[in-house]
Amino acid sequence: MAKYTKDDIVGRAKELAIMISETEEVDFFKRAEAQINDNEKVSKIISQIKGLQKQSVNLQHFGKEEALKKTEAKITSLEEELDAIPVVQEFKQSQVDVNELLQIVASVISNTVTDEVITSTGGNLLSGETGSKLKGSDCSHH
Repeated sequence: MAKYTKDDIVGRAKELAIMISETEEVDFFKRAEAQINDNEKVSKIISQIKGLQKQSVNLQHFGKEEALKKTEAKITSLEEELDAIPVVQEFKQSQVDVNELLQIVASVISNTVTDEVITSTGGNLLSGETGSKLKGSDCSHH
């Protein structure tokens, strides 16, 4: 009765993944990432943040509250500085765009599967009930 195996589906999913990786969204993401990696100002700020994060873990461990607050404030201001850099904004936007595309694909798949199950069991698409549920509810009236 079943036409496809799990392996068939995984194979198709890989084809779909290759298609997705060749979209404008992913292309833009790759370019934005490359720009970030080549940007000295960005890498300098990132390494400063990483250093301060290590420091803050140590300060937390030794319970140095005041120094910890100062270090975390520095981290916050560096993160703000980082976010203000246009290539970083582009990179973040490109991440959002790629994630949206993946979300759309995932929801189209799950919604279509649900609709197929409902219609193939003779259910009602509007109420979202499968046929077996409808038949089951008929029996309970008797």
